[in-house]
Amino acid sequence: MEQAAGSSPLPLPPPKVQPNMKPEQAESPKHSIISRRGFGTSGHSVPLLVNHFKVSVNLPDAVFYQYSVSISTEDNKPVEGKGIGRKLIDRLYQTYSSELSGKRFAYDGEKTLYTVGPLPQNKSEFTVVLEESFAKHETGSIGGGGSPNVSDKRSKRHFRSKTFKIDISYAAKIPMKSIALALEGVEAENLTLDALRVLDIALRQQAADRGCLLVRQSFFHDDSRNLTDIGGGVSGLRGFHSSFRTTLGGLSLNMDVSTTMILKPGKVIDFLMANQNVREARYIDWVKAKRMLKNLRIKTTHRNMEFKILGLSEKPCNQQYFPMKVKNSETAGGEGHTVEITVYEYFAKHCGIELTYSTYLPCLDVGKPKRPNYVPLELCSLVSLQRYTKALSTTQRASLVEKSRQKPQERIRTLTDAVRKYRYDEDPVLAACGISTDKQLTQVDGRVLETPKLKVGNNEDCIPRNGRWNFNNKTLLEPTRINQWAVVNFSARCDTSHISRELINCGRKKGIIIERPQTLIEEDPQSRRAGPVARVDLMFEQIKGKLADPPQFILCVLPEKKNSDLYGPWKKKTLSDFGIVSQCISPSKINDQYLTNVLLKINSKLGGINSLLAIEHSSRVPLIKDTPTLILGMDVSHGSPGQSDIPSIAAVVGSRCWPLISRYRAAVRTQSPKVEMIDALYKPSPNGKDDDGIIRELLLDFYRTSQGRKPKQIIVFRDGVSESQFNQVLNIELDQIIKAYQLLGEVDVPKFTVIVAQKNHHTKLFLANGPENVPPGHLLCETFSFVLLIANHVYLLFISCCACVSPGTVVDTKIVHPRNYDFYMCAHAGMIGTSRPAHYHVLIDEIGFSADDLQHLIHSLSYVYQRSTTAISIVAPICYAHLAAAQMGQFLKFEDFSETSSGQRSLTSAGSVPIPELPRLHKNVQSSMFFC
Repeated sequence: MEQAAGSSPLPLPPPKVQPNMKPEQAESPKHSIISRRGFGTSGHSVPLLVNHFKVSVNLPDAVFYQYSVSISTEDNKPVEGKGIGRKLIDRLYQTYSSELSGKRFAYDGEKTLYTVGPLPQNKSEFTVVLEESFAKHETGSIGGGGSPNVSDKRSKRHFRSKTFKIDISYAAKIPMKSIALALEGVEAENLTLDALRVLDIALRQQAADRGCLLVRQSFFHDDSRNLTDIGGGVSGLRGFHSSFRTTLGGLSLNMDVSTTMILKPGKVIDFLMANQNVREARYIDWVKAKRMLKNLRIKTTHRNMEFKILGLSEKPCNQQYFPMKVKNSETAGGEGHTVEITVYEYFAKHCGIELTYSTYLPCLDVGKPKRPNYVPLELCSLVSLQRYTKALSTTQRASLVEKSRQKPQERIRTLTDAVRKYRYDEDPVLAACGISTDKQLTQVDGRVLETPKLKVGNNEDCIPRNGRWNFNNKTLLEPTRINQWAVVNFSARCDTSHISRELINCGRKKGIIIERPQTLIEEDPQSRRAGPVARVDLMFEQIKGKLADPPQFILCVLPEKKNSDLYGPWKKKTLSDFGIVSQCISPSKINDQYLTNVLLKINSKLGGINSLLAIEHSSRVPLIKDTPTLILGMDVSHGSPGQSDIPSIAAVVGSRCWPLISRYRAAVRTQSPKVEMIDALYKPSPNGKDDDGIIRELLLDFYRTSQGRKPKQIIVFRDGVSESQFNQVLNIELDQIIKAYQLLGEVDVPKFTVIVAQKNHHTKLFLANGPENVPPGHLLCETFSFVLLIANHVYLLFISCCACVSPGTVVDTKIVHPRNYDFYMCAHAGMIGTSRPAHYHVLIDEIGFSADDLQHLIHSLSYVYQRSTTAISIVAPICYAHLAAAQMGQFLKFEDFSETSSGQRSLTSAGSVPIPELPRLHKNVQSSMFFC
């Protein structure tokens, strides 16, 4: 590594190894990501557009120079924070432009900057002066004006200069040529990623210079036209994601519409009333308000200055006293004295401001912990572009989806206009390395695969149309029989007699024989005053009193359709404590479509089969029919944003009853918060003979349900990991799976195929020939009224989907990785908005699938989701894993978890953080598809 003259010295080389010491060698990875082996050919061709813009590099030999940046104050205290860092780097360029040869920086906002070509070598330390306005804080200062002299009512806004030291030291060279090599398929992964990172940072720098809010690789302008009010004082702000990608067709700029949540700018009091859904300020819960407002930034209207909120005053404005220093004109030298005055009186007498509604409300404290500074609420407005990072409510999420979706042609116009408007080619860093960007979307050829045929009741063929099918005049393939069941009702507005009769009648049409329920249990109205856990306990006391034996299943009517606080306690009681299958409903309208969806879930939970693939029904799945094959779906669910102490939940589902690929069983464990790698796949005991891990549980289940056959092939579908984590999946998680298999006494390790599925990416597909040009053999989407009828599935199917790209559309050329084995598939039924395909990455394939066989298998696995009559956007094993993690996560959310499960709860230590262990499923439901 070179060192620029005049820069800080590089670290000394490591000491020599002593003669009697043997150096440890780093363990080489056991598995490496495979290269693409070929392209698919099946299906009929369809011309598409994709939101990738071709990028040309006219100076491929350009070199980025990376520098480490250290910022400190005059007294050598380190300075942190992206906002101040960007200001200082901007001032550095303005002050020392000639000394830096006019070179512009790409700065990451923290500790690294990049230039095209080296900086001059004669200087590495710089002194930068920033001038900032501030409020003079005297005893009892108010609202940015300081403590006023009674005879001096001038604004106390001051300016001061602060001096900073910036040290810039050379770190490394990053050649642009590494991108060209990557495009040719030459392995230079780290250098390529570094070069792409520099280009992305240049995009962020350009957006920061425009005053945008930056969220990872997305940027958002402060423009009210891009705001969408979704309720609760929260707005969706539309912006753009932009990133450079190496593809088979060359370097491209991936540009997409992005949305982030911000606090609705405006009066603080208006925000609080909207946030708490109250009509008048007197109904505001000020304890909640204090938590919500802490650390938010406001601007005062009487001084036009910005402050950060520390908290609230203890008393209302007209009762909150503070000490104010007043000069005494009668005393020689004008010495002053201190008087106690209320905030209301101060503003009325000394600022000439007559307060209205905030007189009887708390004030905002914008001072310091030991030096409060109170400002009346009505003089404060929230500054724009403040992110809202808490989880959205169901209503907010639905409103966001409804208001922010775009039709394909509208999105195309938005993206092409943005590429022209923001003129990336003119960015000084990008221009210096000769980058230019096309202004039109990339054209690519897709292929539409043949729709899989299904088998339903009486061995009847069912052919989905546009990714959808139904059970009108059809029965389920293997319906169950329900002899003993009960209905419990937590909702005062539901008629359980009517619900049970309609469910029995609908079940008969679908082939499910349902006897009359053994009992209908209504919740005692007095019980509704108790907490969720107590309400569930009281209900089970009634169940035990009325039923001598446990029922096959319980239909539970909840009062809320989404996020009922009874759901977690109820599921824990049924699945863990008693081992009873249950189905929760909260119907707003009872009709055949709704009841059919409920029956699909009930039938699969009780061991029935709703439908099978035709090739699965006849045991003709290629490469699986002759060799026992276990299919795994793996996902990790994390706590909501802002909940850093909530354990993450790892869920793995495994196929059962080989050669079927439609039936799955789940195993779930907790792990450290925000950790993505699953650490409980293999958990040996201290003696090394036993294993309490997830994989052993699923392997034994496969053996019991597959005629005593052991899997010779294992297909792993992994969700939720980024490209930087692919090697960890192969060399940590896959290694655990192999160890779990070997601990069962097996010598021959199965062949593995490991596939990562990504949903959260920014590649969108559009038909090239117009929004109505749906390929032959597929229907246009139904009206939106039909979408509403199946709205309970829309969230799983990614509401941002589209009828313009047909189910089964595959793209494995031009926009895919230049070397690695990946492809895009839009398998789901189109509805509304713009198509977002799933992005599949094949990490290893020891089984040896051809490109066509693997794509057909993945397409087929989008049709085996037992709780739906539509193809889904991602393979069913991953959907089941996601659902299992989400449902078991409810066990951790209800309030009295530690008290109600003390006998089954233990703490496992991950580092220094104790992780609560989930209660295990009761043996009666361990084999049930309980997560449906």
